[in-house]
Amino acid sequence: MTAAPPAIELVGIDKRFGAVHANKAISLVVPAGTIHGIVGENGAGKSTLMSILYGYYRADSGEIRIGGRTVDIAAPQDAIAAGIGMIHQHFMLVEDMTVLENVVLGVEGGWRLGPGLAAARAALARLGADYGLEIDPDAVVADLPVGLQQRVEILKALYRGADILILDEPTAVLTPQEAEKLFRILRALKREGKTVVLITHKLREILDVTDSVSVMRRGEIVATMPTRAATREALAEAMVGRKVVLRVDKAPRPPGEAVLEVRDLRVRDRAGHERVRGVSFAVRRGEIVGIAGVAGNGQSELLDALAGSAPLAGGRILFKGRDITDSPERTAEGLRALGLGHVPEDRHRQGLVTAFDASESAILGHHGEPRYNRGALLRRGAVLGDCDRLMGQFDIRPRAPRLTTALFSGGNQQKIVLAREMDRAPDLLLVGQPTRGVDIGAIEYIHRRLVELCDAGAAILMVSVELDEILALSDRILVMFAGRIAGELAAAEADERRIGLLMAGADAAAA
Repeated sequence: MTAAPPAIELVGIDKRFGAVHANKAISLVVPAGTIHGIVGENGAGKSTLMSILYGYYRADSGEIRIGGRTVDIAAPQDAIAAGIGMIHQHFMLVEDMTVLENVVLGVEGGWRLGPGLAAARAALARLGADYGLEIDPDAVVADLPVGLQQRVEILKALYRGADILILDEPTAVLTPQEAEKLFRILRALKREGKTVVLITHKLREILDVTDSVSVMRRGEIVATMPTRAATREALAEAMVGRKVVLRVDKAPRPPGEAVLEVRDLRVRDRAGHERVRGVSFAVRRGEIVGIAGVAGNGQSELLDALAGSAPLAGGRILFKGRDITDSPERTAEGLRALGLGHVPEDRHRQGLVTAFDASESAILGHHGEPRYNRGALLRRGAVLGDCDRLMGQFDIRPRAPRLTTALFSGGNQQKIVLAREMDRAPDLLLVGQPTRGVDIGAIEYIHRRLVELCDAGAAILMVSVELDEILALSDRILVMFAGRIAGELAAAEADERRIGLLMAGADAAAA
């Protein structure tokens, strides 16, 4: 009996973007009817490889075989015709349309819309029953929770005849419960003979749901193994090229006095919508308070208000015992002078000027200080000297203060921001998504530095969508849902299930 050909076979895929060699003669085989994981550091070439498979990019050389047949994929339409579907991290849906309208968009079945919609409705019912993807076809996408929106994306791909599904960081915006529902769907797809390629940085998910896993590093596949033979430690070491400590060493410590007190705080966005609705909490010296929640539930607006970059719609803020709600010092500059550090969620938009030299990015917000400022000119010696010192202390690579900020990796850009904000030993550090887009080796380092700062007596308020990070670092955990604090948990009593229920809006008693 002849063995079935692989669902996907990539042979010698090579791709350059100028001087960047993104994919280096990559060869990969994915058997049909399996779930294959691809992991790697930020910039390892994972997304480039999948973008070539889906037709967003064209390889400089190499061959793509689908089901044993060589195919030419020059555009996404070619990939769809070859039976490939891609579910993006940021969904490609028209929110004002219904589920049914989104699914048939672009494949309506002729100029008479009625028969096409009727056929699509029947097909959706069949797909929903087959794969556990049931959904109301007449629901407006904007009214659906994010987990169901992702379900619509999968239905779109299956409706177009996909036998191969590529999922790019599919759980980035899901609660743990929604993620588990997704994995049940992926297992059902596998049972029906579909092939799934899962790109994720969450090693536990790889171990939970895949049959095999490939590790990419610097544009190459450095390891492929059955998942049953893999461990988190082995995968992390293959990704980074060295041993990585995955646990956070954090000794218990008694907290001190309150550095930050927030009372019934309310914040509106630029459109006038209330995004923070009567939030109250405190952060004390020597403790890390983590704020968990699905993105978009008011965490970003809360951090901006506390950092002095957004107006308040109500409530009070006390910093080191002093009411600063209406103080002229409640600006980014004024709060910095009082002892507040801020690592923003989006380092590119708020934390760095990527066109500046690293030495200039390393003093943003402090550039007016006499140490760096001589009238209209910067004291270049002090700027370069301090940046070189920080690069040594925070292991920023390359140690090149004159190098343009944009040329550093995401992890090293994040270290520049952290070094700048932590160097002055702030009394309070606000940290938004401390390890977003950061390589696993840099995550280990960043976590250690945050714990060291806290051990030195600082108070830290951390917002993160990574539950592993929240659980590993926090002494107390606040969960935000729809602009409110849905619940508070001590680290010792917190787990993913309880946090996940609160993230989904369950009351604290139910969680």
